[in-house]
Amino acid sequence: MARQRDRETDVPTRGSRGTTPTGHVAGSAILGAGVVLRPAGDDFDTPVAAAAARAARVQHHGEVVVPRPSSPRVITVANQKGGVGKTTTTVNMAAALSMFNLKVLVVDLDPQGNASTALGIPHPSGTPSIYEVLIGEVELAEAIQTSTHSPNLWCVPATIDLAGAEIELVSMEAREKRLRRALSEETLTDLGIDFVLIDCPPSLGLLTVNALAAAPEVLIPIQCEYYALEGLGQLLRNVELVQAHLNPELHVSTILLTMYDGRTKLADQVADEVRNHFGELVLRTMIPRSIKVSEAPGYGQTVLAYDPGSRGAMSYLDAGREFAMRGDLTLVSPEPAEPGDEPLSPDGPSEQKVQQQ
Repeated sequence: MARQRDRETDVPTRGSRGTTPTGHVAGSAILGAGVVLRPAGDDFDTPVAAAAARAARVQHHGEVVVPRPSSPRVITVANQKGGVGKTTTTVNMAAALSMFNLKVLVVDLDPQGNASTALGIPHPSGTPSIYEVLIGEVELAEAIQTSTHSPNLWCVPATIDLAGAEIELVSMEAREKRLRRALSEETLTDLGIDFVLIDCPPSLGLLTVNALAAAPEVLIPIQCEYYALEGLGQLLRNVELVQAHLNPELHVSTILLTMYDGRTKLADQVADEVRNHFGELVLRTMIPRSIKVSEAPGYGQTVLAYDPGSRGAMSYLDAGREFAMRGDLTLVSPEPAEPGDEPLSPDGPSEQKVQQQ
C-alpha cells in the first residue's frame, strides 16, 4: 500500500520513495523559497485522494502571503531554442503568481499566439493586440484582456498580424524600443500591475530585441536534455549587446530548469552543469516532465487550471512563489560588449560566464 500511495500519473522522479520532483520528501515544509503546498503522502490511501488534497491546497492557499514588489517587475522569458517550455513557463508562472493575489500581465510577442490560447484569450485577426500596440495604433490598456482563469491574470494577445511586424518595424523610429515605451513604469503603475511576463518567439529577431529592450530582467527556461545549452551562449551574447546599446539595466535574473525526468542520469548531469555555471540564478524548484503540463494548452488552460493536483502544477506554483519571494538578482557581465557590435548581428556564442554581483 505504501508503494501504491506514492504513484502518480506524471513521470516519476529519481531518489527514494516518496520524493518530489526536486528530491524533497513529500510533505516537506521547505522547497525553494518557502512552504510547499503539498500534503504528506502517508495521510492518504490512494493516489487519487492525494491528488485531490493537493488540488485543494492549490485552490485554497490563503495562509501563503507573497508581498507585492515595490514597483512593477518586467521579465522577458527568452530562449531562441524551440521546445524548451518557454511559452509553457510564461503562462504557468503568470498563473502561479496571480494565485498569490498579484496582478500579472502576459505580453504575447510570439506570432503563433500560443500564450494567448493557453490563457483562454480569443485572438482572431483584427483583435486589438500587441501588433497594434507596437505600431502605435492603440494604447496598451486598450489591448489588455482578462484571462478566463483568474481576474488577476491579464494578457495582451498576439494575432497573425504580428508575423509581419518585424518588416514594418524596420522603417519606424526607435524600432527597438516600441515595446519599452508601451510598458512604461507609469503606465503599469496606473493599471496596478505587479508583474509583466513577455513571451518571445523562438528567434533572435527584432521582436525579441524589443522584448529585451523593454525589461530589466530575463528569465531563461532550460530543458534538462542534451541540447539544452546549445545556443545559450549566443543568447547571453545578445543580452550583453542589448545591455550595451539599448538597455543598460538588462540582466539575466532567473534560470528555470524544465522537463526534468528523474529516471535519467542525463537530467541530473544537465541540472548540475547549469547550477555550477549559473549558481544562484537557478531556481531550486525544477519543473518535471509531465503529461498534464503538455495536455493543458489543448484545452486552452494553464496546468494550474487544468489539473491543480498534478506534479507539474505544484512545481510551477512552487517556482512562482520562489521567484516572487527572492526578488530580482542583479547581475553584471565580466566583459561588456564591444562598441562596434550590433544587437541584431551577434558574432557568435559567448564563452563568458554570467557572474553574480
